Amino acid sequence: MAETKFKIGEIEIGSGKPFIIAGPCVVESKEIAFATAEKLKIISQKLDIPFIYKSSYIKANRQSGKSFATIGVDKALKILADVKSQFNVPILTDIHKPDEADMAAEVADCLQIPAFLCRQTELVLAAAKTGLPLNIKKGQFMAPEDMSEIAQKAVSEGNNKVILTERGTTFGYHDLIVDFRSLVIMKKTGFPVIFDCTHSVQKPGAKGGSSGGSPEFILPLAKAAVAVGVDGLFIETHPDPQKAKSDKNCQLKLDLLEDMIRQVLKVWK
Repeated sequence: MAETKFKIGEIEIGSGKPFIIAGPCVVESKEIAFATAEKLKIISQKLDIPFIYKSSYIKANRQSGKSFATIGVDKALKILADVKSQFNVPILTDIHKPDEADMAAEVADCLQIPAFLCRQTELVLAAAKTGLPLNIKKGQFMAPEDMSEIAQKAVSEGNNKVILTERGTTFGYHDLIVDFRSLVIMKKTGFPVIFDCTHSVQKPGAKGGSSGGSPEFILPLAKAAVAVGVDGLFIETHPDPQKAKSDKNCQLKLDLLEDMIRQVLKVWK
């Protein structure tokens, strides 16, 4: 099946040219957002790989009610808008409820459906109705072949600008495993496929009230996914992951990103 092609901002998706989706897990401050975007822009230009800036304005999927969620939705969206204008980059952010779609679409160039919520029909339909491209993350509980039906929900609204993202599959308690067959299977749908190499090393709930992770596996899993064949990589990155307010155990330290991309590009080529 011929792969669907479209643009996120000025970045061509499904064209065969690799790209990355990268940024901190959640908007924490304008300083961290700008520092990360500036570094990503430098790496993007140096290595000739386009990037989409990703950060969440709110984290709704929290194990503990005490976990950080947002600095404030309006404030976080304003920071994302500032990143977009300051660095001239497209923005990707996730939504959790149907009534968030239009609000997020005022800032974002691509809306993301979180893995836990990928089966929520009204959410997918609301996102599709904005006309923006969608990045639908495969649920940790979903078979890859079933993601075709999820994507068709967006298509039913006249929006075929869909990306499918692999982010690991539940493997017992507190662990995920990557079945690389899923990348091949999802590519057969005709939609571009992304590999999320940071959430795939997450250990859900392993820290009691929060998730753990094994970041030492980010690079080898990314190389493997590229070797199997993906359109791009999703990488959450932070200047100081241990101080991050979300996913501190599986975000890639920003200083390590350039070397990682260099190594991955060797495999891509």
